[in-house]
Amino acid sequence: MVQQREIAVTVNGQCYSAAVPVRLSLVDFLRETCGLTGTHVGCEHGVCGACTVLLNGASVRSCLMLAVQADGAEILTVEGLARDGELHPLQQAFWEHHALQCGYCTPGFLLTALELLRDNPAPTEAEIREALSGNLCICTGYVNIVRAVQAAAQAQRAPQPQP
Repeated sequence: MVQQREIAVTVNGQCYSAAVPVRLSLVDFLRETCGLTGTHVGCEHGVCGACTVLLNGASVRSCLMLAVQADGAEILTVEGLARDGELHPLQQAFWEHHALQCGYCTPGFLLTALELLRDNPAPTEAEIREALSGNLCICTGYVNIVRAVQAAAQAQRAPQPQP
């Protein structure tokens, strides 16, 4: 018999509660129970970063974490970035700067970059590269990813027009 435990989490502002196997990974919970397939399963060893989400504001590898460990937490996945049909500035910058090809790694890069820009709104290129160094991409040369993060940082610092 598989041991289960009831958990409740808030994902992208929506509450989810379920009885889950105690050995279920957070990435599988997000994909299978919540239906949020933007968080990708990559290496399943915490190396590639494809499964990165923000848990209570901090980036975590959801393949290395059990769903029961997230009980009571607030989680942000890539699906929670866009608002009212508008891309988040990071998503827009990735689009404009051709920072994705196959897109498999993109959700992890976006959430890692989101955390970086929250903590450091004006990162240097070296700081961006360091922050993203735990995320792997086999399609791009990282140059456009770094450019996209730089552009998003600049856009977020720019004065916003008043209505």
